[in-house]
Formats: sequence, C-alpha cells, structure tokens
Amino acid sequence: MIHTGGTLGMTGGRPGPLRPGHFEEALRERVPELWRIADISFEIHANVDSSEIDPELWQSLARRIHERIPHFDGVVVTHGTDTMAYTAAALSFMLRGLPRPVVLTGSQVPLGEIRTDARLNLIDAVTAATRGPQLPEVAICFDSKLFRGNRARKQKIAEYDAFASPNLPALGGLGVEVTIAPARPPVGPFRLLDRLETRVHWVRVFPGIDPAPHVAHLASGEVKGLLVSAYGAGNFPMQGPRSLLPLFRLARDRGIPALVVSQSEKNAVSLSLYESGAAALELGAVGGGDMTPEAAVVKLMHALAYGEGVDDVRELLLSDLAGERTPGI
Repeated sequence: MIHTGGTLGMTGGRPGPLRPGHFEEALRERVPELWRIADISFEIHANVDSSEIDPELWQSLARRIHERIPHFDGVVVTHGTDTMAYTAAALSFMLRGLPRPVVLTGSQVPLGEIRTDARLNLIDAVTAATRGPQLPEVAICFDSKLFRGNRARKQKIAEYDAFASPNLPALGGLGVEVTIAPARPPVGPFRLLDRLETRVHWVRVFPGIDPAPHVAHLASGEVKGLLVSAYGAGNFPMQGPRSLLPLFRLARDRGIPALVVSQSEKNAVSLSLYESGAAALELGAVGGGDMTPEAAVVKLMHALAYGEGVDDVRELLLSDLAGERTPGI
C-alpha cells in the first residue's frame, strides 16, 4: 500500500504530517479488517493534496511500483480524488504488460470521520488487489465498484459514488459477492515506459472563444502537442474570427500533433461526420475516439515522448495502448 496524500489521510480538514508508522497505526485502529484480507506493507510516497500531483510524481510512483510489484500480489495506491483519474491513466501507460493489479482508491471524507467512506473503499481496494494475475491492470476502486483506471472520471464532489466509466462497463462490483470481469491480458513483457513530454496545450472550445492567444502560444515554439476539447463528435467554430482552423493549420505547419476529444462524456469523436471535424482531419488532426479527456492528455504526453516524428505520434494516439480507447472508433 503506497500513500500519496488526499482526503483519506487528512485530519482537521488539512493534510497533516503523515508517517508510515502513524498511518499504519491509524489503519489498524480504524480498519482492522484489512489484516484479515492480506499481509500489507506500507510506505508513504507523498503526502499532498491531489491538486498538487504532477507528472514528476507520476514518474517516481511508476518507478517505485515497477521496482516493488514483482514481490507482491498487488498494489493499492491511496490518492486524492480530484486527480486520481489522471494518475490512473498515467500509470496505465507507464506500467505496460502489468502482471497484477495496481488499484487506486481514496475517499470523499477523511478516515478519521464517523461517516467516512474511506473504510469500505480501503477494504474493497485491498480485496481487489489480492486478485493477482486475475486483474492485471491499473484500476480505480470506489464505492464498491471497480473501473479501468484510464476509463474512469470523477463526476461528483459531494456524494460517495464519485467515479464513473462513461464508455466502458465497470470491471466489477464488490457487493455481497465480489465479481470481476474476465481480465484484459497483458500485452508483451512487463516494462517501465516512464518518459513524458509535458509541453501540451489544451484548448476547450466554447461559444465566443478567441483563438488568437492559442495561435500565439503555438507559434512561440514552446508547445509540442495540442489537445482540443471540441463539441459533440468533434465540432468547433470554423467561420470568421472565431475559427479554429488557423490553430490546426499552424499545428500542421509546425509539426505539432493535434488530438481532438469530445466535451460529451458518452460515445466517441468522429471527425469525418461534420464539416469542421473533417477540415481538422484534413489538416492532420487525430480523433480521440471514446477516450476520456484525462486519458487523452496523459496519452498525448506519453506519445510525444516515445513517438519518432509526427506520423509515429499520430499512430500511437490512434492505437489502443492500455485499454484506454475502443479499437476501430
């Protein structure tokens, strides 16, 4: 069990100083059932609010898991909920050919509170992590549901069922019975792919958007990848001064890969369906299929780091690397 911070370990509304011994003592006092499920080894990797999570922490966490997981049946990562989906996606791309579970969990209420959801989430996460080779992937366990990590999103702030998986059914449920779907088999040997190119510019389309600042930023030479959250199937304004076509044209001319995802949670981007998306496609943009925005931005960082040239990056973005997108759409 690797702790990174978040609400679960907070006291008094603040992330207090947390040490492995103190954290283990608190868990033994409040969740003694964990020791009836598994032998648990603890470490504190970080103790930060999840809004402070960054790619460097993803990298160090992936390296630590890669180093330690051969000695365990599974890993549980305790994490704040706000950026948990980003971290789960990052780990899914970095820990390829994963042989056993890496399960992220957290809580909406601190462990020390009377009506906390942390107890059940921890029990469920440890239960899922003991599945070993039956669950060889990164998952999020929350409110007695198990989701593929790179398909999950936080959708609620003040309710216990905070996470959902809009475009992929849950991997399992931990109710009266524990049910887990047949595993997605590992592809290739277990390996660490921890490089990231973080110079990504993310544009969310909205009525009245001024493309000029985004064009200027791309022209600065500081941007290596472009992510656009478009309407519906991949639509955006293409007439007059609000047109985003100059942005896509500049990305093509500068050799900057452009990835388009939808602001709609369900179904998939289809750039060829409408005029604006087709124009972006003609300018070299890639449709993000049914990927979540969280998975898309991390995958873009990953593809930029490992792709050899624009065409190679595009091919990686179109591929299903870790179950993050449905093949063929």
